Amino acid sequence: MLIVKLNATDSTNSYLRKLSTEETIGDYTTVIAKKQTQGRGQMGTVWDSQASKNLTFSVFKDVSKLHLEYPFYISIVTSLALLKTLQFFSISRLSIKWPNDILSENKKICGILIENVIKQNNINASVIGIGLNVNQTKFNNLPKASSLKIISGKVFDLDEIVHEILKNLEYYFLLLEKGDYDILKNDYETYLFRKNKPSTFKDEEGIIFSGYIKGISESGNLQVLLEDDIIEEFDLKTITLLY
Repeated sequence: MLIVKLNATDSTNSYLRKLSTEETIGDYTTVIAKKQTQGRGQMGTVWDSQASKNLTFSVFKDVSKLHLEYPFYISIVTSLALLKTLQFFSISRLSIKWPNDILSENKKICGILIENVIKQNNINASVIGIGLNVNQTKFNNLPKASSLKIISGKVFDLDEIVHEILKNLEYYFLLLEKGDYDILKNDYETYLFRKNKPSTFKDEEGIIFSGYIKGISESGNLQVLLEDDIIEEFDLKTITLLY
């Protein structure tokens, strides 16, 4: 397993994608940057992180042999690997804010950005970008952000956390390769933030509405029980969970 460490790059996802087009790289090749100048989150958001205090890295995963009908399982696997890692380091009150933000005590500590490499209409590989707030203690104008140090009071070794994440990614991808879809989906839904609690949402037209999160579909859409007792599915572009 190759681990490339950079002092700075625009985006570890972009760096790893470019590397994969220029040469054949091995499974779980990982690029870690002390600083990202253009770190990205879901839906074009910016991932802001203090240099050398947090983890900003990307992992190359060959999924060509999986023949995935539902690519969202890559996101499920990654989320569960991160949860298992954080539990190992005694981080409490963990949940997954759909689709794949990791929360502790209702504060965001980790974001995931997955970019798939498509060949001949099939997903050939995934570049899994992870931003984890570790030893940073101040987040200006980000009241919903936290870090492992804020939560635990401890200073963490970044390399130790990376190795634990990679070990757990391998474990959960093995479950995916074995076809244990129900186990993965059920585990993910167990940690789903605000599941079965009254929640407020905003749709793509800016309309605010209420409902109860019930779970996810196989394709990763959020299933919400609305006021008229109808369960409706929403994809990432059509709904935002307000909390």
